[in-house]
Formats: sequence, C-alpha cells, structure tokens
Amino acid sequence: MRMKDITTQFGALTISEDAGTIVRLTWGVSGRSDSSDVLDAVVAQLAEYDSGAREDFDLPLRVNGSQVQQDVCTAMSQISFGDTCTYGDIAKQLGIPAQVVGQACGGNPIPIIIPCHRVMGAKGLTGFSGAGGVETKVALLRHEGAGGFLI
Repeated sequence: MRMKDITTQFGALTISEDAGTIVRLTWGVSGRSDSSDVLDAVVAQLAEYDSGAREDFDLPLRVNGSQVQQDVCTAMSQISFGDTCTYGDIAKQLGIPAQVVGQACGGNPIPIIIPCHRVMGAKGLTGFSGAGGVETKVALLRHEGAGGFLI
C-alpha cells in the first residue's frame, strides 16, 4: 500500500492507494510521501478542491466493505457539489433503514472524495466522523456553498 500526505484547509490528510485505486483518506500525517500516478492525481485534485477550482473528483476508488457500505458510498458519490440530502433520502433510494445509512456514512473510508459531509439528518446537521467532527463538516459544507441552512 502506498500513502501520501497533503495539507488542506480542512486539516492534514493521508491518502492510501492499493493496486491503483484510492482505498482510504484519513485525517492526520503518516509521514509517508510515496509516489504513483494515482496518488499524484488525488493530491492534485484535492488541492484544486481546496482552492475552489474543482467541484467533483475523477479518481479510481475502491470501497472495501459490505455491499451496503459500497451501495451507500455510491449513493453519496452522486450528491452534487453544493447539495445535500438526508440519511432518509438515501435509505429510501436503497430500501434500507436510515440508521444503516448513518452507520455506513460514519464508516466511509474515503471522506471528502466520497462526500459523506453532504448527508444530513431529518432535522438538519448531524455528526461527522472526520477530525474536528461537526465543525469540519460545517467547513466542508460552507466551502461548497451548502451551509446556508446554518445561518
């Protein structure tokens, strides 16, 4: 597995690649600076997202997990930049309970790129599994212009 660190306005991130696909994004510094075409592409695209020059990602991703985890991550990937939806919306789409969607969102292995921050509870803002918790979620939503409901 190869790993590379990047610093963004949302914190220091470590990207992990395995067999030519991105498999994990975590907050923190690994101290690694491996190189590959895929890692270079994700670093470039995250930097563009961070600067406001990119709204979506075009990267090879692999979600390791149950079929439900994979299905929820696919559904989250379809939420457009600047938009939000609820756990219930995804639950209805997939025919599973909203609580299961919430658990899968919390287990998203590739946050930001798979935008779990765009998923809300039925009554609004909910937690976030990334470093900084809900404050990071709010920062990501504001960055995308989706934070109007916060005012």
